[in-house]
Amino acid sequence: MSLSVVPAHWVQGGVSAADGEGFQAPGIESFWWPLIGSDTSNWTLTRPAFVVMASVVIIGFFFLAVAGKLTVVPSKRQWVAEQAYGFVRNTIARDVIGAKDFRPFVPLLMTLFTLILFNNVMGILPFVQFPSMSRIAFPMVLTLIVYVVYHTVGLRRKHGVIGYLKSLVPPGLPMWLRPIMFVLEFLTYFIIRPLTLALRLFGNMLAGHLMLLVFILGGEYLLVHGSNLFIQASGILGLGFGIVMTFFELLVQFLQAFIFTLLSALYISDAVSEEH
Repeated sequence: MSLSVVPAHWVQGGVSAADGEGFQAPGIESFWWPLIGSDTSNWTLTRPAFVVMASVVIIGFFFLAVAGKLTVVPSKRQWVAEQAYGFVRNTIARDVIGAKDFRPFVPLLMTLFTLILFNNVMGILPFVQFPSMSRIAFPMVLTLIVYVVYHTVGLRRKHGVIGYLKSLVPPGLPMWLRPIMFVLEFLTYFIIRPLTLALRLFGNMLAGHLMLLVFILGGEYLLVHGSNLFIQASGILGLGFGIVMTFFELLVQFLQAFIFTLLSALYISDAVSEEH
C-alpha cells in the first residue's frame, strides 16, 4: 500500500516525527473515506459506496458481454464466467438446496457470490485498497435480502404464518420440551442467523484490512524513520509480513464470499424443506 493512496491521518505519526509524535496505528475511524462531501455535509459519496456502485456496473457488463458472444470453444472471459456460474450452481445451489428446488435461487446466489468476492478483492487492489464489506451497512443489506427471501419461501411452503411457526418445532418432542425448542428455533431463525451472517463478513473484512494496514504502514514507518539498522530491518520484516498476509487475505476474501453464499443457500434449503 502506498502512502499516496491513504488518508494523511492514517500515518500522521510517520509524517510528524519531527514533532516527537510516534506512529499512530490505523483504527476503525480510518474507514471513513469521503470522496464528495464531508462529515458536515447532508450527502456524502464515500469510497466504499463508489466501489460498490462501480462493481455492480462492472459485473453486470462482464456477464452481459459474455452472454452476448457465447461460443462452442469458450474465450477466456467466457471460461471465467462459466467456471464462476458452475461453481455457484453446482457446488452451492444444487448440492445444498437440492436438485428439485435449487434453480429459482441460482441468480440470487450467483449475484451474492460475485458481488461479495469482487468487493472483497478491492481490499488488496492497488489504488482502491478498500474492502467495501468492511462497512457494516453493505453486509446488512445483503443479509436483509437473504432474510426476506428465506422467510418468504418458508411462509409459502409451510402454508402461512401458523404453519411456518409450527415447523420450527421438530415433530415427536415431549410436550414440556416444545416451548423451549420453539423459543430457541425462533431466536435462531429470526435473530441469530441474520446477525451472524452480516457480522461474520463485516468482521473478517474489517480485521483483515486493519491487519494489512498495521503491517504495511508500520513497516514503512520503521524503515523510513528508524533511528538504527535494527529498527529499519524490523521495518523490512514488517513489509515482508504485509506481502505474505496480502496473499492470505486474498484466500480469506474468497472464503468469506463462499461462506456467505453457502449459508444463504443453507437457510433457503431449510425454508424449502418439507421436514422443517
